[in-house]
Amino acid sequence: MKFISNIISSSRLLTFAAIILASMCQVFMPQAFARPQQKELNRPYADLKRWHLGFSIGMCMQDLKFTHNGLITPDGQQWYAEVPAWNPGIDVQVLADLRLHEYFNLRFSPGMAFSFKDVEMRDYVSGVSHRQNVKSVYVLLPIDLKISGMRLQNSRPYVTVGGMGSFDVGKKKSDYLMFNTADFYLTVGLGCDFYLPFFKLNPEVKFCFGLADILRHKRPDLEDNPDMFKMTQSLKKVKSNMVMITFYFE
Repeated sequence: MKFISNIISSSRLLTFAAIILASMCQVFMPQAFARPQQKELNRPYADLKRWHLGFSIGMCMQDLKFTHNGLITPDGQQWYAEVPAWNPGIDVQVLADLRLHEYFNLRFSPGMAFSFKDVEMRDYVSGVSHRQNVKSVYVLLPIDLKISGMRLQNSRPYVTVGGMGSFDVGKKKSDYLMFNTADFYLTVGLGCDFYLPFFKLNPEVKFCFGLADILRHKRPDLEDNPDMFKMTQSLKKVKSNMVMITFYFE
């Protein structure tokens, strides 16, 4: 059932991302959908710059992938954890773009993201549950290789591949689950450059796949509270996945 719910959640997220991108295209670039003879070529030399700067705003949605070890406590409890719903956060970034080739650009876009998520922990036997709200403030350090297609009048599709380091600098406190500060993601994205008269607008969807186990397994603060520590003991590892919907202004 959890596998099916994950598929449904992912489908809804992709549909939502597609609606956002289509809406932005129609609002900011109605001429992109006009006939070729009706278009005017905006910023024809924008892609010839050796390097340029920009900034972005967007939203991010984070999910946690829990791997359970099947632990059964002495009183017969068996705990499982999940993130029941996507909660959108916001992110802001600055951009430095280096032109490598006609179709390749190297992009560095450090920034910050503010997100929150609810983790639900449930005893498989009794059905008793606990919920923990996890608030995070991330420093993001992504590096991407942008692979662009041919320019079609005032639009140019592209994909990105890269990696992203993240550091959660939010305040930590004693709770059922605690997570490490640092994480690293492999990323893949897709988007489109839209050439406006004075700047480029780039709506982009990026999928980030966490590689590290971010669960803090050693919890000396819970040595005297076994009822809370059993949540951590029931988990083998926790990995983070993230979807970012970003709008670049270049």
